[in-house]
Amino acid sequence: MNTIKADLCIIGAGSGGLSIAAGAAQMGASVVLLEADKMGGDCLNYGCVPSKALLAAGKAAHAMTQGAKFGITPVVPEIDFAAAKDHVAKVIETIAPVDSQERFEGFGVNVIREYGTFVDENTVEAGDTRITARRFVIATGSTAFVPPIPGLDQTTYFTNENIFDLRDKPDHLIVIGGGPIGLEMAQAHRRLGCKVTVLEGMRALGKDDPEIAEVALKNIRAGGVEIVEGAQIESVSQSGAEITVTDKMDRTWTGSHLLVAVGRRANIGNLNLEAAGIETTRAGIKVDASLKSTNRKVYAVGDAAGGLQFTHKAGYDAGIVIRSALFGLPAKGTDRHIPWATYTDPEIAQVGLTEEQAKKEHGAHAVEVLRFHFNENDRAIAEGKTDGLVKVMVVKGKVLGASIVGPQAGELIQLWALVIANKQKISAVANMVAPYPTLGEVNKRAAGQYYIPRLFESDRVKTIVGLVQKYLP
Repeated sequence: MNTIKADLCIIGAGSGGLSIAAGAAQMGASVVLLEADKMGGDCLNYGCVPSKALLAAGKAAHAMTQGAKFGITPVVPEIDFAAAKDHVAKVIETIAPVDSQERFEGFGVNVIREYGTFVDENTVEAGDTRITARRFVIATGSTAFVPPIPGLDQTTYFTNENIFDLRDKPDHLIVIGGGPIGLEMAQAHRRLGCKVTVLEGMRALGKDDPEIAEVALKNIRAGGVEIVEGAQIESVSQSGAEITVTDKMDRTWTGSHLLVAVGRRANIGNLNLEAAGIETTRAGIKVDASLKSTNRKVYAVGDAAGGLQFTHKAGYDAGIVIRSALFGLPAKGTDRHIPWATYTDPEIAQVGLTEEQAKKEHGAHAVEVLRFHFNENDRAIAEGKTDGLVKVMVVKGKVLGASIVGPQAGELIQLWALVIANKQKISAVANMVAPYPTLGEVNKRAAGQYYIPRLFESDRVKTIVGLVQKYLP
């Protein structure tokens, strides 16, 4: 058994683990990185990257059918489904060197391609190597949750971890789960020529503001995706090439392929956490605001820590760990300024509190909800993409949150994330000058709604203006 001593031992080479490894090694710490599966983790290989690549293929196909309003004859695209998957693989291949073992070894990281398991509070075993370290970081990410639906274990089904390997176009894809992953994949496959049915046990896009979600769902349905809400699945069965899904109301749907997209769970089951004195919750490893576990030498970041499951959240966590573990500085995190996006068409994006959350936390009378619709934005009108809405939640000028649905919502939400992160007020956005005509003007116009009743509907302001005009030379 080999023995290694290090300043930092990181388990998992996804977004969080790689960010910490690169930063720590380049700042002089001795770093061991353990990864038995693919470098880059879920995001590169099974999540963010391949899903956006497939969505891009679907978007290109869809654009060919939408030219009539611009005076361009629509055409029915010829879709090579396998070639679309080649595009996905090429995108992964192009990005992969950034996350490669060779690159991180170039930083001075000792990369060991084995699973890590705790032996005690100070030691991790990986293959034939034992690592003792001053600090450990669990960055093992998450995996698709597969519910115990009767018959599912005897049925061929896909998750996000293998759907991108499918090269034969499904005739009819049934998706169990109406969250972001399920609906992104549903819309992409529909635009690539598949019939698609989405079955959601409660409300589709249930974690998003209902007013915002409804705009996206209306457009997804208009594109031919069948979305059934309140469909709690009772059983699944397969007969030859046919897969049948039955819900508790005895409704049935039959298709050729099945995608299970009902959520994710932290990858922490094989770490032997008990040996290290690390407690867990239903969501993941129990951590405090500094991301330390109940073993103060062990941090957990990203999905493993049981919080928001986003690549950029793991990257944010990495900065907290580096400040704490490398410099011994107090460092605490918050989710209040962490944005997220769902990349359907139209996109959905959120940062901070939704309208419901803001009113619950601060009181309905205290919260002002500023709204601005995309159909009043000249760029959106010019491009024929007017289905959209910006909502901003404000209390006494302080921005609590923003919700956006519309084209490029994932880009537009970044301004509000900046405002919240830096504790700026609504005036910061209202004072901004946006180039004309851009979609970004929707943010400025939304901010401007805060001042309309204070300036244009105020008797006091009108009185003051009247007096000034009366006596102004």
